[in-house]
Amino acid sequence: MGCPQVCATATLQCSFGAAPAVLNVLPVNRTLTGGMPAANIMDHIPLVNIMPFGTCMSMANPMVAAATAAALGVLTPMPCLPATATPWIPGGAPTLLLGGMPAIDANSTLMCNWAGVIKIVMPGQMQMLIP
Repeated sequence: MGCPQVCATATLQCSFGAAPAVLNVLPVNRTLTGGMPAANIMDHIPLVNIMPFGTCMSMANPMVAAATAAALGVLTPMPCLPATATPWIPGGAPTLLLGGMPAIDANSTLMCNWAGVIKIVMPGQMQMLIP
């Protein structure tokens, strides 16, 4: 049994974010799943594919560290600006390629430069499974 393939409108959650965000996938790979553009590991661009997660609570984020220092050590969350410089980490062996890159499934993760781990809460569709 496979894992659901991720597409546009998937719901994401960052381990340091206060709110979920939606994955945007541009139709550059010309592949649809569940009627929406399918995602591959290169769909990690901040503010294009990865939207902000409300406020960030990571002390590795310079804005949070500065605000917390100004508040005399009281953790002060700041607006999230995702910093996802590296591609998605596939949840399993890459068995499906989209645009020459592995497709992402519901078990894939993405690392934020500010120490957050971004996971997929809802893949956007449930019919298409990746073996």
